[in-house]
Amino acid sequence: MIGNKVMLRARMSAGEAHYAGELVNGSHILDFWGDVGTELMIRNDGDESLFVGYHDVKFTAPVYAGDFMEYVGWIEERGGSSRTCHFEAWKTVELTRDENLALSSANVLTEPVLCGEAKGTLIVKKDLQRGPQDPAFK
Repeated sequence: MIGNKVMLRARMSAGEAHYAGELVNGSHILDFWGDVGTELMIRNDGDESLFVGYHDVKFTAPVYAGDFMEYVGWIEERGGSSRTCHFEAWKTVELTRDENLALSSANVLTEPVLCGEAKGTLIVKKDLQRGPQDPAFK
């Protein structure tokens, strides 16, 4: 791992639910990983970068409206202009969905649930690289 992890926390809204049972489309995870990748590049290179693509994308557990998620990422490899990053999506809180409890009842998960992981490649053109903007990225 090069530098530190970057984390973005978000709650999945009812507007993000796409399928029956308030299931959230996996593409929303990719959107948040894109933001994590952008922050990584800003901290590492001082530029937002261009996201070239994802590979080895795996969705490992369902995400529902109301879930609280942590999206994390870190740089694994650094080339001349390319950066290979690893991304993970973790569920930390979920609604109980128990008919005997209020619709608003929720549980903090004692162990976060891995809902997805992927690799991604981002490019920062050499003439745009300004070096680490965060001392943790060396």
